[in-house]
Amino acid sequence: MSENIELNQNGPSRLRSLELVPHAGGLAAKDFKSDQEVRWCPGCGDYAILAAFQAFLPELAVPRENVVVVSGIGCSSRLPYYVSSYGMHSIHGRAPAIASGLASSRQDLSVWVITGDGDALSIGGNHLIHALRRNVNIKIMLFNNRIYGLTKGQYSPTSEQGKVTKSTPYGSLDYPFNPVSLALGAEASFVARSVDSDRKHLQSVLRAAADHRGSAFIEIFQNCPIFNDDAFAPVKEPNAPGLIRLVHGEQVRFGPSGSMGLRQADYGSIEAVEASSVPESELIVHDATRTDPSYAFALSRLDGYEFKHTPIGVFRSVERQSYDDAMAAQIDTVRASGEGDLARLLAGNDTWEVV
Repeated sequence: MSENIELNQNGPSRLRSLELVPHAGGLAAKDFKSDQEVRWCPGCGDYAILAAFQAFLPELAVPRENVVVVSGIGCSSRLPYYVSSYGMHSIHGRAPAIASGLASSRQDLSVWVITGDGDALSIGGNHLIHALRRNVNIKIMLFNNRIYGLTKGQYSPTSEQGKVTKSTPYGSLDYPFNPVSLALGAEASFVARSVDSDRKHLQSVLRAAADHRGSAFIEIFQNCPIFNDDAFAPVKEPNAPGLIRLVHGEQVRFGPSGSMGLRQADYGSIEAVEASSVPESELIVHDATRTDPSYAFALSRLDGYEFKHTPIGVFRSVERQSYDDAMAAQIDTVRASGEGDLARLLAGNDTWEVV
């Protein structure tokens, strides 16, 4: 048996018990659908993300009892209720901390974090950046709707300047976070972006994240039809002219008939150009494996609130030892040396007797 436990200010409360029965054959999407009624607003982008996630999970070829979905607080964070696996609806902003403990102590688990722009980038900001910095083997899906939906429409850390909401009736004064830039600045070894309505693309990004050993950060543009409807409409239009699909090893082309490209500009920045106006050799071929994050960061700075040039796909995917692998290796070394007396380690040399 497994239990989903909700942690809140009043202490833990049991959500449900779930019988996990090992399957002799392969799993299907229906095997990851729980018996809970899915409760989001009609038209919410969370439905599309949930369906894509449930359809993707069988590809992991991991038993359901080895899949853990951890969330914080917010509309997106209801997702663990709806996935038939182990899961925890935890406390505001702390999902990366809980997931880090799970991944570090149980390396056989596939640990996924579900969070939102408010949960991850406001109260949970430090937990997020340190999980990425440490390269803990967890996969973080950040649903970005640029608004606080659960609490009925206040501005969030990703809301644009001038955003009029219930908490900013004369317009937001804050300069917003760019989640991809933030993750790259924290030295995340895998950073990607996708869109809730593009199921094929989203699942391709999830596959790449799952194959990556270490922390994986995925920003997902997610529509909130009630409090911030059509916030991402420009990138959801058919053949959206400003949408840049990043494919490792391929020249970056976008716009009508692929007429636009990218090239290096001054001081390490990247600019969009008419492909026919520059030599072919100047056009950028996407390389997500560059060790230096400067290139990926420059790509992330193309994005703006007018969606003139918005990259999606894998920005960065580099190999670096994960925190949990390093911790396991350190423990093995200590055990092999015959040291590791817990009582002695706790006491250290700072003990004395009082007589």
